[in-house]
Amino acid sequence: MSFEQTSQWVAIARLGRSRGNRGELTATLLTSKPERLQQLREVFLFREELPLGAGGLQVESVWEHGRVWVFKFRGVDTISQAEALEHAEVRIPAADRLPVEEGEHYVSDLMGCEVRDRRTGERLGAVTGWQDAGGSGLLEVGDGKEPLLIPFARSMCVEIDTAAKRIVVDLPEGLKDLNRP
Repeated sequence: MSFEQTSQWVAIARLGRSRGNRGELTATLLTSKPERLQQLREVFLFREELPLGAGGLQVESVWEHGRVWVFKFRGVDTISQAEALEHAEVRIPAADRLPVEEGEHYVSDLMGCEVRDRRTGERLGAVTGWQDAGGSGLLEVGDGKEPLLIPFARSMCVEIDTAAKRIVVDLPEGLKDLNRP
């Protein structure tokens, strides 16, 4: 698969430093489904939104070593070759993502969704970011002002339609005032 054929990417890990002398790299996972890593065959590396190289890298192996994940790519066999890839983001085409369970959503699918208040119909803005606050996380909803932070909880995000890019929220009284000046 070439970069021209795929316009959407999903980050699944961020490479750290080279490890050992065989071209291995440590990694921090950006996915909640580590079992996905065992199925990886080809990944694409990015740094600052720019692809590294003209195509994908073949994954030779991925394993967990203590609390750290380790990637070994085919053809990356020395420390210096691995160092050239340090701190890159490991991505796959969005079409290759694992399906999510009912009621689950990829954060990337939430980005750009219009957020409306269920009671008033007021447009609160669009999802512009995500904060991992433990538990359910927080949606950053912007409308040109300071972002409104909305807990991503079923009790507040009562309708989520990522295909239609729409989220309807039922916010507790005063939440909007807490988040915005």
